[in-house]
Amino acid sequence: MPGNVQQGKVQIMKRGQFSNSRKILVGVGLLALLDGSAGVAAEPAPAAVAAFNSYIGAVETRLAEQHRSADNFLAPENSAQLRQGELVVEEMTPASGKDLPGALLHHWRGTAFIAGANASDFERTMKDFGSYPRFFSPQVVRVRVLARDGDHFDVTMRVRQKHIITVVMDTAYDVTFGRGGSAEGNFGGLGAQCGYSISRSTHIAEIDSPGSAHERALGPNEAHGFLWRQNIYWSYEEQDGGLFVQIESVTLTRSIPVGLGWAIEPFVESVPRESLEFTLRAARDVLRR
Repeated sequence: MPGNVQQGKVQIMKRGQFSNSRKILVGVGLLALLDGSAGVAAEPAPAAVAAFNSYIGAVETRLAEQHRSADNFLAPENSAQLRQGELVVEEMTPASGKDLPGALLHHWRGTAFIAGANASDFERTMKDFGSYPRFFSPQVVRVRVLARDGDHFDVTMRVRQKHIITVVMDTAYDVTFGRGGSAEGNFGGLGAQCGYSISRSTHIAEIDSPGSAHERALGPNEAHGFLWRQNIYWSYEEQDGGLFVQIESVTLTRSIPVGLGWAIEPFVESVPRESLEFTLRAARDVLRR
């Protein structure tokens, strides 16, 4: 499974841990290299955005068809492995579609089984945005719901990603929840047992000196491009005395400048996977309580 290769990378990096002082030095040096790297756009090129949007369109078409089907709403492979408490994490990015003009596309999927949980519990948990800093600490620092219209939310989040360096971002998402089946949200009553959510980023700003008197959002020409776009898709269904949950994350990041692969690649390649796995584990742990 492609995810196993990526998992091996993460494990190797964990075994090669730096001391705290060395991490700080490497982090400072990394940001200095990024700030000085020439020829790298601070914002994604229009061609990269168009390619990302096209890819997202295909993903959402597939998921919409899946969510209309009572038989295939969520039929994960390796269900026996999942019932034993293991997570299945897969890289979904097609080999031909990863490198975009000046950018990289990352697509990961993770699946888990939570014994004794149900769809209503999961939906209630995911709509409880005010508790996200507790549910998903330390990645989620704070959350604010700007507007709500039924099952549609406009939400802002401050998130923290740490991988040698720590990056803090203020993000905004358009979030929609739905039940499986027809537009009315049911297929013969099964709609009460399964559902989905779609979160599309609408704004992402990198924060300089977070939590200090000098805190500010970096401008388009200052940001490092660690995250330009992020869409997150949850699917969940009650089966066999528990709940199968699946998360897909599609992100757009900067490309890796020539000669800086050793410094940039661990962050932009590992963080999308690690963030997805962390979110999936955290959600499972909340529902196990």
